[in-house]
Amino acid sequence: MAEQLPYKPKQGEIPTDPGVYRFRDPAGRILYVGKAKNLRARLSNYFAPLRTLHERTRRMVTTAASVEWTVVASDVEALQLEYMWIQEFSPPFNVRYKDDKSYPFMAITLADEAPRVIVTRNHRIPGAKYFGPYPKVWAVHDTIDLMIKVFPIRTCSDASYKKAMATGRPCFPGQIGRCGGPCSMKVGIEEHRAIVNDFVAFMSGGDERFTKELTRRMREASAAMDYEAAAGYRDKLQAIDAVLNRSALVLASDMDADLFGIAEDELAATVQHFVVRGGRVRGVRAITIEKELDISGGELVDQVIQRAYGGASDADIPRQILVPVLPDDATELEAWLRERRGKLVSIKVAQRGRKAELMKTAALNAQQALMLHKTRRTSDYVARTQALTDLQEALGLAEAPLRIEGYDVSHLSGTNVVASMVVFEDGLPRKDQYRTFGVPETTDDTDSIHQVLMRRLAYLDRPEENEPPEPTEAALQDGEVVTTRRRPRFAYPPQLLVVDGGKPQVEAAARALADAGHEEIALCGIAKRLEEVWLPGEDFPVILPRTSEALYLLQRLRDEAHRFAITHQRKRRKRDISTVLAEVPGLGDARIRALLRHFGSVTALRSATEDEIAQLPGIGPKLAASVHGHLAAR
Repeated sequence: MAEQLPYKPKQGEIPTDPGVYRFRDPAGRILYVGKAKNLRARLSNYFAPLRTLHERTRRMVTTAASVEWTVVASDVEALQLEYMWIQEFSPPFNVRYKDDKSYPFMAITLADEAPRVIVTRNHRIPGAKYFGPYPKVWAVHDTIDLMIKVFPIRTCSDASYKKAMATGRPCFPGQIGRCGGPCSMKVGIEEHRAIVNDFVAFMSGGDERFTKELTRRMREASAAMDYEAAAGYRDKLQAIDAVLNRSALVLASDMDADLFGIAEDELAATVQHFVVRGGRVRGVRAITIEKELDISGGELVDQVIQRAYGGASDADIPRQILVPVLPDDATELEAWLRERRGKLVSIKVAQRGRKAELMKTAALNAQQALMLHKTRRTSDYVARTQALTDLQEALGLAEAPLRIEGYDVSHLSGTNVVASMVVFEDGLPRKDQYRTFGVPETTDDTDSIHQVLMRRLAYLDRPEENEPPEPTEAALQDGEVVTTRRRPRFAYPPQLLVVDGGKPQVEAAARALADAGHEEIALCGIAKRLEEVWLPGEDFPVILPRTSEALYLLQRLRDEAHRFAITHQRKRRKRDISTVLAEVPGLGDARIRALLRHFGSVTALRSATEDEIAQLPGIGPKLAASVHGHLAAR
């Protein structure tokens, strides 16, 4: 592979001004759009030696055939132009969004002559104002039923409204008092529009103003002994309270904010967008993001904010936006949002108090959504079948790998080395067949992989150990054969072995297969972060498409092997640490915890001097000498 790209511009040709750059393929299609405060500094990252680039970045720049840029006057203009071009061209290497359009929303059709409130899943109604999403359809209907008692706006269909206005006879909802539109002959068009505006203002967070106003009117009516009017205001207050009770107060009552909880892995991210108006959560939107390039947390937040507010009205932009990490261009984003809103907008990280607690809730929901997103693709039968078929084709296997075994090695600075074996059959985990291996002596991860696979493959040559026990006379009871089921050590041979790692780990596993005489078993490795699949004897990895079901299966297998290995390793480490340090006279549990908190591990403690150990509070020179001598003798 060449170290330089043929279309790389000369260093002096790239300006140092802010701007937006575009990578194009040979056909002229835009592959990626990005912005930069300094175009020369930013583009130099893409034209570094190819071997130093992230695999997915390398795939993008090698797919491209040219790069071009546009200089702008300011960083804010660069941000605006980047957003416009991403929306226009939908570059395949920019992040892709999937909104939760399956959830129902409350919509007010403001573009109509007499706006109405409806329940819809359609996000493209011209001029409509949306609230939600809501978890269930009935929740939207219940809220509307309560709201029209306070703000009697139109609920009938357009056909019913036109017929009623043409005939002069109110629609059926108007006749029974469930529609307050002009067709009911109770209000005019302009008066109805004013009620609609109050409805929108209330749902947007202005509940305190309406509550105070209705309370004042109720008291005035009561003082004037107009008890029927006072009862009407009372009923409206009760309806408002019922609506507000559905949304608990989570922040200060005057707080308008949007919170973004984000969870991500190498290929995807999920966003939980909490809309807080008047201190109450008015809606939650879930977004799934598919990443083609490796981007930082700040860059992801940048893209999420652009996506959320790029097409939003000024009323939808809150005073404060809370994010898990500040993007590098937070100042430019604030200026962009301030220009759109017409008022000050701040982007902050929630660090303490109620805001931090709500952010934790949003992040937890995002993490659960990410897990659900990944497991849905691997647990569905069609998806599993597709994954196994894609894996067969990508690796050049004679048949689909119905049984796959995954291996990972975990250790702490070279100590307490353990390896895990996880088993997937038909694309699903078989946890009853998971195994762990202790590796007492090893030089590195490749040696550990070789040792573990040699031990596992040895069982393939001893099939009698996997056979169920034969019934014996001692197992006969009342003429019935009773067998004691023995826990199987290993099931039938795997069709594919997957190791966690790149080319070195795969070559070590290949040596184990050759030494054991089982080269008929297929082998591959999946490298962390890069998500590249390595085959034995190959100089270049197999790059599976981001949306490939096979990649999701391998990723889940790798993650499960890593989880199982590190869980077992931590148990052993905790046991070993307690055993080693508890043997030192005068060293109790509190001092053991203090030592481990300071040094991090027994290995680091063993390499420390007596003076370094004695510096800890509660450990004098004598006890430090005992600890040092005890560890040195082991």
